[in-house]
Amino acid sequence: MSASNNVLNVTDADFDQTVLQSEQPVLVDLWAPWCGPCRMIGPVVEELADAYAGKVKVTKVNVDENQQVSMRYHVRSIPTVLMFKNGQVVDTLIGAPGNARQVLAQMIDKTL
Repeated sequence: MSASNNVLNVTDADFDQTVLQSEQPVLVDLWAPWCGPCRMIGPVVEELADAYAGKVKVTKVNVDENQQVSMRYHVRSIPTVLMFKNGQVVDTLIGAPGNARQVLAQMIDKTL
């Protein structure tokens, strides 16, 4: 699933503990294997996970396998990237912009 050791694959079962109870800000990439735009931003998410290791937790949630998280956050389109701080969503990106690395890095930087 992920080429980076700094990306955590999160499920409905461990979402609250891994994301909502995290001391660090958490970037959550909601994706599916069949989604082309998800595959486009996937490597960017992994690159940022490595770049921000120790500062931000980076997670991926497969929406096909973990529908509770998608329903809880009203995910209607993927990819959706949610930025959490202190258990609350503080920023959202829907879709895969051409400048994904810059947009996602700004999301993270704003949260730190």
